[in-house]
Amino acid sequence: MTLLLIGGLGMGEVLVIALVVLLLFGGKKIPELMRGLGSGVKSFKDGLNGIEEPKKEEPKEETKQEESK
Repeated sequence: MTLLLIGGLGMGEVLVIALVVLLLFGGKKIPELMRGLGSGVKSFKDGLNGIEEPKKEEPKEETKQEESK
């Protein structure tokens, strides 16, 4: 059974990459790196949501102004 991941990497290759990362950064540094990566992805998603929200809210504001007249 061959398990293929992104780019055709198998489980053996993923384990070797994980071992190299562990050797390069050490066990204590990896959680900090992942935390930073997670916060970066979260801020990117929040930025995308911030771009979409004003487009959705603008018609609602115009509707409220028209109703109050």
